Amino acid sequence: MTDNNHYIAILAEGSAVPTLLCGHCQSILSRARIFRNQGGAHQAIACNTIGLCSADDCGALNCCDEALGQIENPERLFDIAS
Repeated sequence: MTDNNHYIAILAEGSAVPTLLCGHCQSILSRARIFRNQGGAHQAIACNTIGLCSADDCGALNCCDEALGQIENPERLFDIAS
């Protein structure tokens, strides 16, 4: 099932490496499926960074802005788990 709504990604608590979770099913959002919401990849939501859930039964569109904003050290953004 693919959901047409969008959700708010969650930053996993207690992770050694920053890990974003799908706001719908709590599956890990793969780094390869997190991208800037601009240019040819623009989605019609007010969000700078979006993540697509790769779970077979989910496929939700997640806004990652709030979760990424919780990472204290911006250099850690490059360490997001995949």
